[in-house]
Amino acid sequence: MIKKLILLFLFCSTSFSAVLTMHERIWEKGDSFLYFLQKNNIPLSIYNKLDREDQELTAEIYAGIKYHILKNQNDEIEQVLIPISDNLQIHIYKDMKNKYAVTFTPIAYEKIESVLTLKLQRSVYQDVSDAVSSKVAKALLVAFANSIDFKIAQKNDNVAILYTQNIRLGQLFGELYIKAAMVEINRRPNYIYRYKDLGFFDKNAKQLEDYFFIRPVGDARVSSPFSRGRFHPILKKYRAHLGIDYARPTGYPVKVAATGKIIFKGNLRGYGNVVKVQHQDGYMTLYAHLSRFGAIKAGQHVRQGQVIAYVGSTGMSTGPHLHFGMYKNGVAINPASIVKVTKKALYGKDKREFDSLKADYDSQIQRAVIEQNPSKKFMPFDYIVPLESDSVDLQTNQTYEEN
Repeated sequence: MIKKLILLFLFCSTSFSAVLTMHERIWEKGDSFLYFLQKNNIPLSIYNKLDREDQELTAEIYAGIKYHILKNQNDEIEQVLIPISDNLQIHIYKDMKNKYAVTFTPIAYEKIESVLTLKLQRSVYQDVSDAVSSKVAKALLVAFANSIDFKIAQKNDNVAILYTQNIRLGQLFGELYIKAAMVEINRRPNYIYRYKDLGFFDKNAKQLEDYFFIRPVGDARVSSPFSRGRFHPILKKYRAHLGIDYARPTGYPVKVAATGKIIFKGNLRGYGNVVKVQHQDGYMTLYAHLSRFGAIKAGQHVRQGQVIAYVGSTGMSTGPHLHFGMYKNGVAINPASIVKVTKKALYGKDKREFDSLKADYDSQIQRAVIEQNPSKKFMPFDYIVPLESDSVDLQTNQTYEEN
């Protein structure tokens, strides 16, 4: 069987005359970037030559992520692409001297604007899953934040979702983004709208998620803000900082930003001593460079404001500070857009902007319900079976499955 494949590799010194094979693998739980290099006979020096910020970024590789390895006819690694976010990936390659090097490059994908409309036959979750994917169905249920009871929806109730999704290699990649949605319950429509980075609001501009975070170290000075990744004009490379650094002296108490469960307590190389806490609605927070831990253990439930650790400078750090990361369903988000939101409704300029956006979304939803056009179905990238023995002919851009 031949499968079409378009894959962007940056061919630095690789010869097109060579026989090259591409393998798709899964990042194993517990593996570190250094362990990956050692396991694949790639010099650890490429890590040691990275600056502090880039070494820290290698700790962002998540277990279960798909990554690609390009090998030559001698089964030697020519290149590796490892995603660390929706926008950025680690790129290992051979330079002009045939020596391994590492950099960070943007991930190439296409952003698709999608509209899904359907009439219920069984349930909201099942019908949306069948129409597009379980990922869209889960996102819809989370977006409504338990504000309606999906179980009492009736057959032929309408559902409409406006959303964007990233398509990579013809498959869904990363987190989808619901802009607005309408679900009828016994023919009564219920609307939600996303506004900026503040989450979802109802038709009256009231926030749906009754949930907020506090700053873990109070009103500390921000020494380094959040950045998804941009090309640095002076350094001539892509830089990213998937969290916020707060300047505080060593030993300053770190409080958990919201009630949750500790899912990790230990060392993460560039991040040094780390605590990870899982919260409701798919949120997770990360506290790094800690000098020491509080009286906590993995699996323990902690309440908002409880001291879990103390500021330090462990890992790749030039001075005492707290690196505070926040994730929603495994995707890094800017903590500054969440921790400062405590009001339950929009007012003034925000309310006027919201009303304008709402009117546009309402028009799109009403038109979509009338037309009842199905959304195109893509296979989720996260669920593709690893291509352990597949090879790609780089001259024809076709993948061949070996028997």
